[in-house]
This record gives sequence, C-alpha cells and structure tokens, in this order.
Amino acid sequence: MPQPSEPLEPWLEELLQSGEGRKLTAKQLKILESAVEVFAEKGYAAASTSEIAQMAGVAEGTIFRHYKTKKELLLSIVTPMMGKLLAPFILNNFNEVLEQDYPTFEDFLRAVLHNRLAFARKHLKIIKILLQEIPFQPALKEQFIEHIGAKIYDRFQLVIKHFQDKGELIEVPSFTAIRFAAFSAVGLFVMHLMLAPDMPWDEEKEIEMTIQLIMHGLAAK
Repeated sequence: MPQPSEPLEPWLEELLQSGEGRKLTAKQLKILESAVEVFAEKGYAAASTSEIAQMAGVAEGTIFRHYKTKKELLLSIVTPMMGKLLAPFILNNFNEVLEQDYPTFEDFLRAVLHNRLAFARKHLKIIKILLQEIPFQPALKEQFIEHIGAKIYDRFQLVIKHFQDKGELIEVPSFTAIRFAAFSAVGLFVMHLMLAPDMPWDEEKEIEMTIQLIMHGLAAK
C-alpha cells in the first residue's frame, strides 16, 4: 500500500504495524491524519469536514464515501481502535513503571509523572482529542473505561493499598486517593502542554511541587 510522503503520526504508525492499517487506503490514512490535526486544534464541535478534506488534499465527498458523518469520522479514529491499538499504545512502557516496586509513594509518583509527561509530549494530538471528547462522547467514554481506565485503576488501587499498609498514606478510600493524585497529574500536563505551552517551565521543579502538593496539600505547617 502506498505510504504518505511525510512521516506519520506515531499512533498511525502503530496502526499500520498492527495490521489494521492494511484495510485502509492511502487516502483514508491521509484523511485520518488530517482529522487528528483539525480535531486536536479546534475540537470536534468547531472542526469542519471541508477543512479536513482540504488538509488531506481530497474532495469533501471523499470523506463521506468512507465516513457517513463527522461523528463517525471522529469515532473511527479512536473507538474501534481503543482495545486493539490505543490501549496497548497508551499503556506501552507505562506497565513497566506501574509494576516496579518503589521504596516510597513519592518515588512511585515521580516515576509516573516523568513517564507520562514524556508520553504526552510525544503524542499530544491524540491525547488532546481524548481529553476534549471523552466527556461528550458516551461510546468513547465507555471504550476508554473498559480498555484503559480499568486497567490503570486496578493497578493504582494495589499501589495505594500497599503504601497505606506501610503507613505512608492516610486511610481513605482508594478511589478518593487515585482521583486526587490523577487529577493533580492531569492538571500538570494540561496546563503545561495545552493551556500555557509557551510559559516559562522548569519541568523538574513543577513535578516536585506537584508531588509535594499531592503528599502534603496546601495547608501551612
């Protein structure tokens, strides 16, 4: 199958390597790649198929020959691939971090933040789409919870229990602890990579401050 002349996004390369991409024509690959660009930049609601078609170098009718609606195009990027592609792609080398035995919970947080920040920086476009659309697309949310969220949650639950048993963490429901830590981490990524990417940034300092806030909160000692 002919390949686009420019380097593909990492997730599209993974798609081709997985074998799923063999079912796609070169035009479909270009449409998907362009859709990711437009959806990531403008969000689903503001994106138009005419703009996607222009970026892909195809007629708008070509998009509708392959995808009946704009929503079908969006879901074709993420939903059908969530289990076969995106789950292993997102969890790739993250499992190695999660499965290690860390001396302290701070060490665990530090490893997770470094690992996921590097991943988010490399795959920002597809992550932006997921963050933007999961709250508004029930099918996408269900797929994410089933194939990604549940796997990460189960492992985090074991980690929280382990450090609670060691006396490092207070006895709160694991869901509460995971929610607090996860939203602090996601907030770090969103602020740095999406909302204020041009602001001065000391990555190590911000990671350490985030860890300390998770561990000790905002209360003065």
